[in-house]
Amino acid sequence: MFSRSELAADFRALGVASGDTVMVHASVRAVGPIAGGPDQIHLAIKDAIGDAGTMMMYASCPDGYDDVGRGVHPGSTERLLLDKMPPFDPQTARAARDNGTLVEFFRSYPGTLVNHHVARFAVWGAQAEYLISEQPWDFPFGRGSALDRFVELNGKILLIGCDHDNVTFLHHAEHILDVPDLRIVTMEVPWLENGQRVWKEVKEIDTSGAGAHPNWPDRFFATIVNKYLSSTYNRGGRVGHAHCFLLDARGLLALALEEMRVTARLR
Repeated sequence: MFSRSELAADFRALGVASGDTVMVHASVRAVGPIAGGPDQIHLAIKDAIGDAGTMMMYASCPDGYDDVGRGVHPGSTERLLLDKMPPFDPQTARAARDNGTLVEFFRSYPGTLVNHHVARFAVWGAQAEYLISEQPWDFPFGRGSALDRFVELNGKILLIGCDHDNVTFLHHAEHILDVPDLRIVTMEVPWLENGQRVWKEVKEIDTSGAGAHPNWPDRFFATIVNKYLSSTYNRGGRVGHAHCFLLDARGLLALALEEMRVTARLR
């Protein structure tokens, strides 16, 4: 069983330092038994980065809120969603289950802030308000987004025993990529305006399993992340039982953009 102080020491040994801005992806199960439960993981990260540091995670939204218009459901299901879904409340809606357990513990912990969008980030720390100070409604992972400011702040990506194909940050690369044939989707989300529920259109570069471009191979994000780890001789380290990695976001972005440009040109 691991304590908060032991986890914090492991994070520091991995390279997490005071004042860092870190975006976290985590598998609670991979860490192993934790004295005090999953909250101790994000509290240990906060111990490592200190009051000058900033932590963020991608929370997104529960099923149904960003599904209408994507083509993931038959028309009959979409009609039910259009009829029955309540407005999305960024402050109280649970994080997407697919994003893991830790993000909901972090999102709902006192002091965490969120941006007002279904493409929702949970943030804490010195730069939290700045990260979510602006939010483009369309193309929410692109220019002017929390991910754009994360790069500006020399952010680091902390992977805690998680699948490398789920690195949300790489959707930022897709959104700023300048190549032909990118898939753009228009979805509709239930939103509260002037006390009334309305359905608002949101455009994005397709972040679904279909991929942002027809040429994207299976598990493309994992391939990019693993290539970056190999090229930087990053073998990671252990936090609890979990094999973890700390990556430079700016470096990963540069490699991702190049890999995406090359792959987009393949025929």
